[in-house]
Formats: sequence, structure tokens, C-alpha cells
Amino acid sequence: MKNRTLYTLLFVLCVVGFWIFENFYTPASYSNPNPKNTEGPETELLPSSTTGMVVKHQHYMLSYNEPYEQAEWVFYKLQKDHLTYDDRERPHFIEDPKVKTKSADWRNYRGSGYDRGHLCPAGDRRFSEYAYNETFYTSNIVPQDRDFNAGIWNRLEQQVRSWCKKYGELTIITGGILEEGLEEIGQEDVDVPKAFYKIVVRENNHASKIVAFIIPHRESTLPLNAFLVPIDEIERRTGIDFFEKKPSTWQETFETEVKSKGWKF
Repeated sequence: MKNRTLYTLLFVLCVVGFWIFENFYTPASYSNPNPKNTEGPETELLPSSTTGMVVKHQHYMLSYNEPYEQAEWVFYKLQKDHLTYDDRERPHFIEDPKVKTKSADWRNYRGSGYDRGHLCPAGDRRFSEYAYNETFYTSNIVPQDRDFNAGIWNRLEQQVRSWCKKYGELTIITGGILEEGLEEIGQEDVDVPKAFYKIVVRENNHASKIVAFIIPHRESTLPLNAFLVPIDEIERRTGIDFFEKKPSTWQETFETEVKSKGWKF
């Protein structure tokens, strides 16, 4: 009888301990093995920020939009040597220590039916443990339908990697289209975008080639090039000036129409 009582007590303690761990424990931040190198990949291709909350991590940058509890854009570069197949242990999703207003807690997603979808993909950052871990800050995730996340959005990420292998370094800018009236999840009211965008830039010998996509937030079997749009369309729907540092003549050349020549789908 005493043994049974002891086992029952131990079981209850384990359940309570697990519940406390799941609900209250997360590491504070991930350790940078090279703390002198903390600047993100800033270039003249950086978009404007509608919020002024630009966060620089070592391997990507973002503009956080507090009312929507997510990034309005994530900006990163993808190089051939980034595309490794190193096996990494998935870390905890944790709040971004560089977001002054606090990024949304991962628990907002629990029971919502939505995936915690990466904007800068973890698969693009397998080349180092720290680069991989950085992508698990909650400032870099958004609610995504599971079929969408594993389907057409994943196909687009795979296409970008294929382009990187073929053409070399790329610059990627991506995010959800944030607008009024969106569904919200969790205690912090994380908004669920109805569509996502991605802009891919390659520059060789001072010549630029750009493709941009808006993809509705649902699975689709349509080819990726069915979702090509002018950058002006993404700017209209987001209020973001994506290449504000570029001359107006450059913007007129690359933002006003779809130019997919030179991109193999």
C-alpha cells in the first residue's frame, strides 16, 4: 500500500513538473559564439520599416510589427555555402530578446490549429548551430496553415534554394500581408495573414534580377509562377517601400512589372 501511494505521488509530481516546464520554462536567449559579430546583413536593398522596430540578428534582420505580433518583413541573404544538410537538433521557440516590446510567446500557437511557420527558414541556416537557433526566435515565426506550410510555401522555399545553387547569392525579403480584420490566435492576439509575400533578388556585376510573389494562405497545386506579381503590388498591400535606398529610375525599372526572364522554374 505504501509503495502504491509513493508511486502515485511520484507520478503526480512528474505530471506537475512537466506541466510547469511546458508552460513556464524557456531559455532566455541563444549564445552567440562570436559576440563581436552581431550585425545583420545590412545592404542598400533593405526595405523601409513602417514601425521603426528594426532588429538585427547575425544571420537575418526584421522589422517587428507589435500590433500584429510578428515581423512585417524578414530580410536575409542566402549563399551556396549556406546550403548544407547538417543535422541540427530543434531548439525551443523563444521570445526575441532584441524586440523591445517582446515578441509573441510560442504558446499563443498551441491548440490554434496553425503551424509556427518560419519566415527565414531553419533549413537555410543549417551551416552553424547558432545560425540555426536564431531562426527559432518567435519574431521569425507566423501562424501558417499546415498544408500551406508543408505544401506550396515549402515548394517556394525549395525553389529559392535551387536558384541559389544555380545562380549564387540571393537576397530574400518575406512576410505576411498585415491588414485590418485578420483572425487572431492566443492570449496576445497574434494575427493570421490571409496571404504571404516573398521577394528574391540576385545581383551580378551590378545587374539586378528580381522576382516577387504573393501567395494566398491556402494550399495550391498551381505552378509557382502563377503567383508572380510586381513589387509595386506588394508595396500597395503592405505599405512598405522595399527598395527605398535605390534610385527612382532603378525602382521604376524593377518594381512596376513582372520580369521573370532569367529565372528557371
